[in-house]
Amino acid sequence: MTNPQTVPDLIAAAQDNAKVLEGTISGVQEDLNRSSESETQAEHNGEAVIALKLAAVDVFTLFEARMQHHFKRGPFSKKLETALLSAGHTDLATRIHGYYLAINVLKHGTGASYRELRSTSNRLFRVNSSEGIDTEIDHASLSLLDIDVPGFFEGLGTTLLEANQFLESR
Repeated sequence: MTNPQTVPDLIAAAQDNAKVLEGTISGVQEDLNRSSESETQAEHNGEAVIALKLAAVDVFTLFEARMQHHFKRGPFSKKLETALLSAGHTDLATRIHGYYLAINVLKHGTGASYRELRSTSNRLFRVNSSEGIDTEIDHASLSLLDIDVPGFFEGLGTTLLEANQFLESR
């Protein structure tokens, strides 16, 4: 029987996967900038962007599931944010909240998290208008945010690792 991977191991694996996806996206973008866009290039880029967004949802969801035992029932991210604020970790609490909102939008689409993100400034991702998005298509909620900006996934991983360290040291 093998030992289960630790939360930091799983986050590191997700970050490695994200770097590959980000490299693919960057390479396709460079190709698109040098030549006219082909349907194949656009499709390849779209698949990599969707995979990156799904990886972000997966790593955050996995983090919540693995760390839930630190709190009694209830909304994990909100309880984590409160604990961080109580301990004076304001910056980390703010980052957790921002990533929570982003992941929530990627998972569920428009709603309170989407409205909150639309009303705040953010450098980690772009919030897109919901106008013109066909909510009947697969992965429609993924169109609401652009997270394929440099540093998003690295920042997500770093934030989750710091939160993991905080929870494990309590």
